[in-house]
Amino acid sequence: MDPILAQLSSTLPAARSLEQLTRPLLEMLRVATGLESTYLTEIDLAADRQQVRYARNAGAMTIPEGLSVPWGDTLCKRALDEGRMATSDVVDCWGDSEAARALGIQTYVSAPVRGGEGQLLGTLCAASADRRQIGDEAAAMLQLFSGLVAGFIERERLVEHLQAANARLLSYAMRDTLTGLPNRRALYDELQRLLAQAQRDGRSVLVGMVDLDGFKAINDRHGHQSGDLFLQQAGQRLTASLRAGDMLGRLGGDEFLLVGPGPALPTDNGGGPVVEAGEAPQAALTLQQRCTEATLGRYRLDTAELDYAGASVGVLALDPAGLTVEDAVRLADACMYRVKHQRRQRASAAPA
Repeated sequence: MDPILAQLSSTLPAARSLEQLTRPLLEMLRVATGLESTYLTEIDLAADRQQVRYARNAGAMTIPEGLSVPWGDTLCKRALDEGRMATSDVVDCWGDSEAARALGIQTYVSAPVRGGEGQLLGTLCAASADRRQIGDEAAAMLQLFSGLVAGFIERERLVEHLQAANARLLSYAMRDTLTGLPNRRALYDELQRLLAQAQRDGRSVLVGMVDLDGFKAINDRHGHQSGDLFLQQAGQRLTASLRAGDMLGRLGGDEFLLVGPGPALPTDNGGGPVVEAGEAPQAALTLQQRCTEATLGRYRLDTAELDYAGASVGVLALDPAGLTVEDAVRLADACMYRVKHQRRQRASAAPA
């Protein structure tokens, strides 16, 4: 027992995962019990399944890792139900177990692995095809080991819960609460990434600003709830019009920003930040037209239906060299306002 405890004292501090803890424990348990196979199972009571997670086999009988059997047919369940920890005559005690018969188990010992609230997580077991007596020391060691495994599983689950909670918090921090779209922070982070990537690859970046013309009038006439629905629906329509690598988000109010990778830079771009040669200008114009058309049409609001004439959208292809995120957004904003001005001019020139 002392050599095993000495090994345990070095195993525990070094374990960084459940596997790193369990595999040495299974070897120690094999030495302590003298049984051929030692293994850790996990139990899914809802699915009525027990699965072998890790196993150590040192004889003719083999308990394969990944083996999954109905929980109701297992020796583990029978042992728990009867309060019997060990037997050296499985056939006499539980001869109706098909799993035990298939594996040829004759001697068996197990301890439940329970969570902090008593829930059954799995079992730590040892088994053999021949008959052996299980001493009190071996049984006590099995119970000690099952407690250590349970504590490690609980710790892993706590870490997973914390990581998931942190991921949710980060997601909330990067999302606009009304539309569910990326917010300013997420957009600027993505634009920064795109600019850096495009500079390495010799490509342009497409940056566009979208302003929902007449939004204040919609709010004033139909109410803020209808205005919120309009923003949500406009965001959904715009998102559906984008390419796979594009990102659309809400900057605030009725303004949306879209960013995405652009075509390769031309050999001679003239030195300005706006790409005016090659394929990039047409790519920007195509995306601008697609987004404009996406916002056109009828919107079903809270208490009314609205025929909307479309948003003002300005999209540019930009050279990433020396360009900051703020510069890129400012250029796209200026482009959008030029489009807005042209739309107003056309509207005022149209016959009554």
